[in-house]
Parts: sequence; structure tokens; C-alpha cells
Amino acid sequence: MATAVFLGFIVFSLYLAIRSKSGRGPQSVHDFFVASRQFGAYLVFFLAAGEIYSIGTMVGFPGGIYAKGPTYGVWFLGYILLAYPVGYFIGPKIWQAGKRYNAITLPDLFKGHFQSRTLELVVAASAILFLLPWGQLQFTGLVAALKGLGWNFQPFYLILISAMLAFTYIAIAGVRASAYIAVLKDILMVAAIVITGVAVSAEVGVTEVFHAASLHVSNRMDAHQLTFSMSTMLFQSLGFYVMPFAVQNFFTAKSANTIRRTQVAMPLYMLMYPFLVVASYYAISQNLHLASPNEAFFAAAIRLLPGWLLGLVAAGASLSGLLVLAGICLSIGPIVTRNLLPNMPENKQKASAKVVIVIYLIVSIVMTLLTPNLMLTLINTTYYGVTQFFPGVIAILFGLRVRPAAIAAGMLTGQILAIILYVLQVDLGGLNLGLGCLAVNVAVLAVVHLAMKRPHVHALS
Repeated sequence: MATAVFLGFIVFSLYLAIRSKSGRGPQSVHDFFVASRQFGAYLVFFLAAGEIYSIGTMVGFPGGIYAKGPTYGVWFLGYILLAYPVGYFIGPKIWQAGKRYNAITLPDLFKGHFQSRTLELVVAASAILFLLPWGQLQFTGLVAALKGLGWNFQPFYLILISAMLAFTYIAIAGVRASAYIAVLKDILMVAAIVITGVAVSAEVGVTEVFHAASLHVSNRMDAHQLTFSMSTMLFQSLGFYVMPFAVQNFFTAKSANTIRRTQVAMPLYMLMYPFLVVASYYAISQNLHLASPNEAFFAAAIRLLPGWLLGLVAAGASLSGLLVLAGICLSIGPIVTRNLLPNMPENKQKASAKVVIVIYLIVSIVMTLLTPNLMLTLINTTYYGVTQFFPGVIAILFGLRVRPAAIAAGMLTGQILAIILYVLQVDLGGLNLGLGCLAVNVAVLAVVHLAMKRPHVHALS
């Protein structure tokens, strides 16, 4: 029954993807990737929420609590909530800059403002590099979701099925398909989380679950954990909306005010997190020995829900991962065809981007199979590199006369330093490695900018 319900929702999602294209002729490049900047508040809201509340919410967050204790999830909640005020102010400016430069990708903004081919290449290459763990994150969660259905296939086959579905959504109608499916995904995701949390409360009781879990893990933060949580909240809230796919989602809106309206309502989604915490605590309190911490949420669902509801839970989780995977692909495809290969004719960019997407999916599959990781670790890894775009984005949005060489030097220094510190497992007293690297990024940017004699960037009109 669980599989039948799950497949029913997947078929319905394919119908929505096809429906999103109805009444339209062949899609242009701009329509395929940014919906010709025509989406209203509702579609932008669901599309953005689809990227924010991904499978990392349903699988990674409970898995982190199960593996590291409840205090490990505090930063996850905090950085999302802190990011919304940032998005409210910079989101409309990103849209305005995108319209000014007719941008489809994040590197398009850097190209338009700084008029530097080198900087465009640096941003494009590093964006692709640091989005690889984000794709791996989705595949890792999708494997956990499909195993929750009782599908005992090898991970390779589960990942292959997921990749084929994500590519199908993209091929049908690009970002329009993602926006339509996002509505279904959000309904299923919220329902799945609330239903599982309520089932735990009814079966065991909230007080009992919290008490039992406290016998296994500590609910207190030491100084090291507090430093990590606070610094991670700040660091990742700055990087939240400079993710290449997040920037591209802003470009789909029909006006700057559309984005403001969506950001006001976004925090309402945070109401589902108490139900996720209860489900996570259940897995801890029952002393369940899981094959992977990423299975914590589904362990509660499998033990407490009937088959048909388990199918709904798996569908909500799977669509969460598939939607973000599609969003990543829709950002990487045009980065390659527009920014790494700038001389490609526009009428060939869409078809070529699909080839790029297939290659990206294959690389992500290989990474997932060869280097399995706790999902919250993958989240941190991506942010280490992506948040280094923030100073450059701020320079673009506020028309600052900063030399492109300074932006590139700071960005590369921050990214390379972050990788080195991460690989060497350097401990900065609990301080998020990326935040320290961002400070170095800004310092290098300032030094190089001041050391150069003449500005090479035009003032914005």
C-alpha cells in the first residue's frame, strides 16, 4: 500500500509538470530557466520554499539530532530564521540587478557589473564545485526516503531512479515544472512531518519522549557548541540567498515587490520543526540502532504509521529532494553554457544545458556512492564555499566601485582556505570555519583593492 500511494503522488507530480507547459509554445532560454520573469507571489513563494525546505529538513535535521544530540540542530533552525530578514532586503535588489543585466545565472551578475571575464570564470567554476555536495545531499536523503518504503534495492539503483525523475521534470518544462511541483511537495512535506510528530505524541507522549531522549544525549550546550551554533547561524544566513539556485529563483519573479511579499510569509514554515524534533527524539528515546543517522525520521514513521500514510511521507520527502536536485541542475546547466562557454548561440544553450545536467547528475551519483556523509556535514561543506560570494554580491547590489581582481582574490582566498581548514579538521575554538574564512576574504579584498592604482569597474547609472 505504501508503494502504491507513493507512486500515485509521483505520477501526479509528472502530470503537474506537463500541465505547467500547457498552452505554451517552444520555450526560450529565459523561459526555461527563469520563466521569462513572469512568476507571481504564489509561485515564487512555493518555488523558494521548495529550495529552502528540502530533504535536508526531513532527513538531515533529524539525522543530525540523532547522531550529535539535540544541540546540534540549533544552528539549523537559527540560520534559516535569521536568513529571512537578509532575503527581504537583498532579494529585491538581486531581482533588480538581474533585470538590469538580463541575467539568468549568478555569474551573469558578476559579468554585467564588473565587466571581467576572469571574475566571471572564477564565480562560475567555484559555483559548480561547491554545488556538488548539495547534489550529493539530495541523493543521500532520497536513498533514505526510498528505503523507508521498504525498497531494498542497492543504493545505486535508488539513486539512478531519483536522477531519472529529476531530469524528467527538467526536460518537460524547466523551472515552470519545478514551480508547479513545489506546491504539491510543500503540502505533502508539511503533512508528513506533522502527522509523524502527532503519531509520536499520541503513542508515547511528548514529555516521555523528551525525558527518555535526555537519558541518552545531553540537552545542554558547552562553550564550544555555543560558539559553533552562533557563528554558523550568522555565516550561513549570509550565504542562504547567494546560493546560485536561490539567486536564479529570484529572477523568476515579475517584480521586486513580489519577492518582498514572499519573504514575509516564509517563517510560517518554521512551525513544523517542533514536530520534527519530536520525531527525532523518538528515534533517540527508543534507542533504535539505525544503519545511518539519516534514517532517524523514517524510523519513527515506519514504526508508527499505517502503510498508506508511510507512502505519503516518502512522497513528501522524495519530492523535496527531487525538487532541489532539479533546481541545482537548472542553475548549473546555464552556468556552463552561458558563462564557461560564452560564445554558444542562445538557440543551442537549452539543449546543451541538458547535456551538462546529465553529466552533473552522474558526477553527483559517483560522489554519493563513494563518499557517504552525514547530511548536515554536506550542508556545511557547500556553505563554506558559496558564502564567499557574499562580498561580491553586496558590491553588485549597492553599486560599489570595487576592482574585480580584489573580488576574485578575496573569494578564492576564502574558498581555498576553507577547503584546507576543513580537510585538516582545524578547530578554531568552535568558530565556524567558513566565517573565519569570510573575514579573511573581506580583508584580502580590501588590501588588493587599495593596493591597485586605478579602478577597473564602471559606476552604475
